[in-house]
Amino acid sequence: MAEKLRDKKIMLAASRKTEEMTALIEKQGGEAVVCPLQGTTFPAEDEVRPVLQNVMEKKPDWFIFTTGMGTNSLFEFAEKAGEREAFATSVKRAYVAARGYKTASALKQIQLVPDVRDDDGTIDGLIRALEPMDFHGKTAAVQLHGIASPKLNAFLYNKGAAEIVEVYPYKYAAPEEAVLETALTSILAGSYDAVCFTTQMQVHSLFCYAKQHHKETELAGMLRNTTAAAAVGKVTAEALREEGVTRIVAPENERMGAMIMELGSFYS
Repeated sequence: MAEKLRDKKIMLAASRKTEEMTALIEKQGGEAVVCPLQGTTFPAEDEVRPVLQNVMEKKPDWFIFTTGMGTNSLFEFAEKAGEREAFATSVKRAYVAARGYKTASALKQIQLVPDVRDDDGTIDGLIRALEPMDFHGKTAAVQLHGIASPKLNAFLYNKGAAEIVEVYPYKYAAPEEAVLETALTSILAGSYDAVCFTTQMQVHSLFCYAKQHHKETELAGMLRNTTAAAAVGKVTAEALREEGVTRIVAPENERMGAMIMELGSFYS
């Protein structure tokens, strides 16, 4: 294998499959440093139960589901509360939008085909698909994973939505502060030639910490101009673009190994 990453030092923000990615980087002559920025997500069943009850009472005009795991969890939580049928009825009486094939598959389990589907698994793709729809005066229940989607909310309100009810089936806990501090400080110091992100949560963790220290503009500039930002796929790349990173190395085949190979091609 050609040593396309010779003398390149690369941060891996992932917490899984890091050994495989490290081996690929080393085969191409590079050095990998694992600095996991994933954080932790865990079920928020107790918190979401009253939210679900509120949603059913409001009878939203729209349900917008953004993750398959989150969609499944909502129906599981409703079932534990003895409200699965009522929740399914509430969803089926509304217009339904879904982001991603896993979300559509989760809805298929309740014999529901969404009225609106994205074309690429991203929030941008979902917004494009929702553009022709009428939201004036409507209420929308939006299922999100562990973080907000200001872009989606802004779109819905700009389309005239009267109310948005966010539903979070999972809570998110950031990585330890020492890990975030090390990552941010070393990137801003130019210690790495590239940073590899494998989920949007890793991007969110890093930029959220940078914003707390008023260094998000400096970080985005560093990733635009000096340190290459590699993304495993469209969703992760979208998260980087939302933070102002415009130069992104991403493979056509959304796999971690393909991302490393693409990074090698970028440098060669």
